[in-house]
Amino acid sequence: MNSGLLLMVLPMLIGVTSQPNYIYDEAWVNNFQQGFNFQCPHGELLVAIRSYFSAAEGSDRLWAFECQPAPYNMGEPTECWWDDINRAGMEWSSMCSRNGLVAGVQSQYFSAVLDREWQFYCCRYGRRCPYSCWKTTEVPEYYREEGDMTVPSYGYVIRGAQTTFSGVLRDRQWKYIVCRMTEFDCEFENF
Repeated sequence: MNSGLLLMVLPMLIGVTSQPNYIYDEAWVNNFQQGFNFQCPHGELLVAIRSYFSAAEGSDRLWAFECQPAPYNMGEPTECWWDDINRAGMEWSSMCSRNGLVAGVQSQYFSAVLDREWQFYCCRYGRRCPYSCWKTTEVPEYYREEGDMTVPSYGYVIRGAQTTFSGVLRDRQWKYIVCRMTEFDCEFENF
């Protein structure tokens, strides 16, 4: 074999064998240690969240999200906005203001604390109000595991989340706030 050809092929082989061991067919919205901005298409809401942790990649996670159309009786969103932002390394609890529902997420990685800042993109549908809200169990169940959360069925929506950060393990656990929405307009501004 020509030594010049070997020198060209060898780096490619090393690159293929040294890839991180994570789920390849998942449609991740980010690379490790990089920011991202994910928004559902107009009229759709976030319904599933998946993440994969790697200590070797800056104690960071890859993230994937799925959307589906809002329940038909809710109509079109009347307004959308970026809600509260958290600070890296801190606990955070955020529920979309003005009865909003989560329709997107953006995040920025900070290597100084090996953590991310988070912000939800929220949309409001008429004057519909959430009810029967509850928090999921921790996602992931244990720090540094894969995380996977999907709303229980069509008609459930994500209003926000509460998250804790482990300064020792450099990872987060999430409890998502899941609700149903009224089928009628209501007068309350925020539940």
